[in-house]
Amino acid sequence: MTHTSSTLEISPAAEAATAGPPLHPASEKLAALLDSIREGASNRDLERELPFGVIESLRQARLGAIRIPKDEGGLGVSLRELFAVVIRLGEADSNVAHILRNHFVTLERILSAPRSERNRRWIKAAAEGAIFSLAGTELGAKRSGSLSVVSTRLSLQADGAYRLDGEKYYSTGCLYADYIAIPVLTPQGETATVIIPAARTGVELVDDWDGFGQRLTGTGTTRLHEVRVEADELIQGSDSDTSPFHYISTIPQLYVTAINAGVAQSVLRDATALVHKRPRSFYHATAEKSSDDPLVQHTIGQIAANAFAAESIVLAASDALDVFIGEDGSNEAGYQKASLEAALKAAKAKLVVDELALRSATLLFEVGGASSARRSENLDRHWRNARTLAAHNPAAFKARALGDYELNQKAPPNLGFF
Repeated sequence: MTHTSSTLEISPAAEAATAGPPLHPASEKLAALLDSIREGASNRDLERELPFGVIESLRQARLGAIRIPKDEGGLGVSLRELFAVVIRLGEADSNVAHILRNHFVTLERILSAPRSERNRRWIKAAAEGAIFSLAGTELGAKRSGSLSVVSTRLSLQADGAYRLDGEKYYSTGCLYADYIAIPVLTPQGETATVIIPAARTGVELVDDWDGFGQRLTGTGTTRLHEVRVEADELIQGSDSDTSPFHYISTIPQLYVTAINAGVAQSVLRDATALVHKRPRSFYHATAEKSSDDPLVQHTIGQIAANAFAAESIVLAASDALDVFIGEDGSNEAGYQKASLEAALKAAKAKLVVDELALRSATLLFEVGGASSARRSENLDRHWRNARTLAAHNPAAFKARALGDYELNQKAPPNLGFF
């Protein structure tokens, strides 16, 4: 499927009237919205139905604005509160939670930077409901996570604007976004970033992601053909409109882990429902009702413990991120220490939470018998989604880096998904 942007320059969110603050994480309206998202999640995955309507409902609810300070149109929630919402959204539909990952990551870098006219413009758009995303990866890069830009280049035009040409892959969320952040090479050969409307002429969003999990995230190709980029849409290394964190991938890494914590909770919900709707037990079981079988109870208990542990670990790691974000940078030693601590805890969280989610997704089939493997039940989506999320960053590299730190006090790499 190909989704080609029109010539519209104004996002739907910017045109929509907004009244009142974004939905609060503790509100009944958000709980009801999550219920509606959860209700259709399995069928969307089964039929590969892209959740444009769901994203529009979140856009209208302005969920993407909850980290924006109150005086700029948001709620000013902490990162712990944000990740708690991500877990809930991941429990409702891991695809939908994943679609918003690059929104929160891009917005966090904007919020952490000093205010400028264009910085305020981006924040205002997000406060009104606009969704940001990122098209960063090129398949020609020899080392994944190096942030090296291979071929996506800007050409200076006679009127002072630029022309952008190139191709990106793993463009998670771009299919649904209003604005896209794109790493580029400037005419001088320097790495920079542009933030442009997704609907700009020449931007082609191709839904060619063929993964067996997270199938609805729009993680496909972004083609850029003679795209006009205005001068004030270019962020160069000397600019301060976005803040480059020391460990720039800690937040996006913990975000993916939080989605897997949500998957673990979704497994618990489906496993419990499966037991209650199963009318019979095995002939050699110790109880006639499956819900009275001690072995089934044991399995459900283990799944419940996994879900609790996964959530607790993610929230503990998010506390370290809140400490880091709270550093103003004037104390370089404190800033570096907090950054390192957050990166280490996010890495540790990934190793454990991914394993818990995958283990629960397998245990799910222990409570339902062969009938639980029916395609119509679509219970395998939990394992497929958890495995795909976990594969974003190989656990072996994380574990090795953590071990090197514990043994030799060698800090983990600053890039490469840390």
